[in-house]
Amino acid sequence: MADFKVLKRARGIPTSDGAGVRLNRVIGTTQLKNLDPFLMLDEFRSDRADDYIAGFPPHPHRGFETITYMLQGSMKHEDHLGNVGVLSGGGVQWMTAGAGIIHSEMPMQEDGMLWGFQFWLNLPASEKMKAPSYQDLAPKEIPEVVDDNGVLRRVVAGVSKGVPGPVQREATQPLMVDFRVSQSTALEHDLPAGHKSFIYVYEGNLDVPDAGVTLEQGELLAFTGSLLRMNTQGKAGVLLVSGKPLLEPIVQHGPFVMNTAQEIQQAIADYQNGSLAKEARRC
Repeated sequence: MADFKVLKRARGIPTSDGAGVRLNRVIGTTQLKNLDPFLMLDEFRSDRADDYIAGFPPHPHRGFETITYMLQGSMKHEDHLGNVGVLSGGGVQWMTAGAGIIHSEMPMQEDGMLWGFQFWLNLPASEKMKAPSYQDLAPKEIPEVVDDNGVLRRVVAGVSKGVPGPVQREATQPLMVDFRVSQSTALEHDLPAGHKSFIYVYEGNLDVPDAGVTLEQGELLAFTGSLLRMNTQGKAGVLLVSGKPLLEPIVQHGPFVMNTAQEIQQAIADYQNGSLAKEARRC
């Protein structure tokens, strides 16, 4: 396609977060700092309890949204506002931190596979101090479509080939689709003009003919363009994510993402003096 342009090809960098959870960070590193409006992408995948059992004890966020998508295993989340939920394989939690949230994410298992993803999606300046909120989506609430070529599409956000997902956002217009492929096949998906997009291969391999590359498991391709074409090589799992860039300054310090350094300093001060939680309660 004439308008298809590769922005970056990247592989996850092993790291740890929370209380020592081992993961691969794909967006949010020196090789790919962000992809406006996306700030971070982590994949956590291990059947070793020592890699995940300590979880993510209480920690704050302000100024963006977190999206946790589970493939296997289960996690319990709680926050300072009293919200409690359990996220299981196939489910999604879409959390809007807004003005501030203090929450924890802890494994609900002592062994077995824990496998999933967390994205950070920026909020526009006009929404950074909005009231925090959640969308907890059970697996059955994610629309699933089996296409003529046998490909299963799970539509989490946006609209995929006429199928709306349960999450819709006006400012960033996110699209999030999980493709599950059982055999070699060709895939296509239209994308809005001007959006930034990426695919992440979490299982198998696939060719992207317009980019002239073959992606292996654990690789991401960031791009712009109105049509994505892929050819899978046997069984594969692929996340397609796209969004409308905000084109605003991004100033990030750990769990806070604002537009200016002064706003970051205010977020740190609010957390340290306890008013971040109070601010969230007032929203």
